[in-house]
Amino acid sequence: MASKPTTIAEYIQAAPAEGQPPLRQLYALLKSVAPDAQEAIKWGTPFFVEPRFVFAFSAHKAHCSFAPPAAALEAFRDELPPRQTTKGTLKLPYSEPLPEALIRQIAERSVKLVRERGDDGFW
Repeated sequence: MASKPTTIAEYIQAAPAEGQPPLRQLYALLKSVAPDAQEAIKWGTPFFVEPRFVFAFSAHKAHCSFAPPAAALEAFRDELPPRQTTKGTLKLPYSEPLPEALIRQIAERSVKLVRERGDDGFW
């Protein structure tokens, strides 16, 4: 059995082949928004932490998910359709181009919200 990824690069390499290009694209975009964030694999998922949760992403069979704080995603709720979402994730099918501008806006909002917080909570 292969060992579990310990870096984001290893995580992307272990993802389905079809998903690796969009995952690399998503990773580069998120890294550009939060260049000073610590990168970590937590609960088997790539996280960006500053020292609080900034955002995460994950690979699946036919899509990846971008997971910002729920408040950051909610701020763009009207712009999300027809994309599938949950309270805290945006589903990004591998078969469709990444909505880079929207992801960047949500990610920037995430960073802003995290930096404005006064508490010490992770989430």
